[in-house]
Amino acid sequence: MTAVPLKAVTLTDVRYRKGDQLGHFLAWVSLVPVFISLGGFVSHFIFRRELQGIFFAIGLIISQFVNEFIKRSVQQARPETCALLEMCDSHGWPSSHSQYMFFFAVYFSLLSCKGIGLWGIKNRLFLNVLHWSLAVLTMFSRVYLGYHTVAQVFAGATLGILVGAGWFWVMNSVLFRYFSDIEESALGKYFCLKDTSHIPDVLKFEYDNARAARNKASKSN
Repeated sequence: MTAVPLKAVTLTDVRYRKGDQLGHFLAWVSLVPVFISLGGFVSHFIFRRELQGIFFAIGLIISQFVNEFIKRSVQQARPETCALLEMCDSHGWPSSHSQYMFFFAVYFSLLSCKGIGLWGIKNRLFLNVLHWSLAVLTMFSRVYLGYHTVAQVFAGATLGILVGAGWFWVMNSVLFRYFSDIEESALGKYFCLKDTSHIPDVLKFEYDNARAARNKASKSN
């Protein structure tokens, strides 16, 4: 009986050269898309239920499907270092990590420009710098660690920007009109889905309302 080769789940299997401190740091940077997906969007749905955030996540999923379709169509190999990383059985163009992070960065920046978000203007500026810095670092990490060529990460970044900007336009020019219908639907009411994109500073709004509700409850008691 012929032995079937085994394949690992590569969700967090990022490798670097032993003793390479920069490589170790960049390996963690390379996991930022996983942290955003599992930590950011999952917790966002559990605790926030914001329609803008939910459709942001849907856009990222669509972007990843686009990436996989292009990879299977083009079938460009990864660099020669893929042998050491045991990644030669997957395609490299365009880089999905770069595409993910640049989609995230451009979409978040466009939300900020439109005045949508939980934070005030000063905090949004800091977060935009943070997201773009992480996007560039992620792109660099994929080349440094040997998973992609320079051309592959730049292709991913370009595609991420285009798909992210396109999805933002679809969201806020077409789908946005149906947010109130989603809120009032049986599914929207059951899951407490909401849209707060009309509120300039959501955290301040919620803080003020929470204090007002507590004061009202205290007076009634």
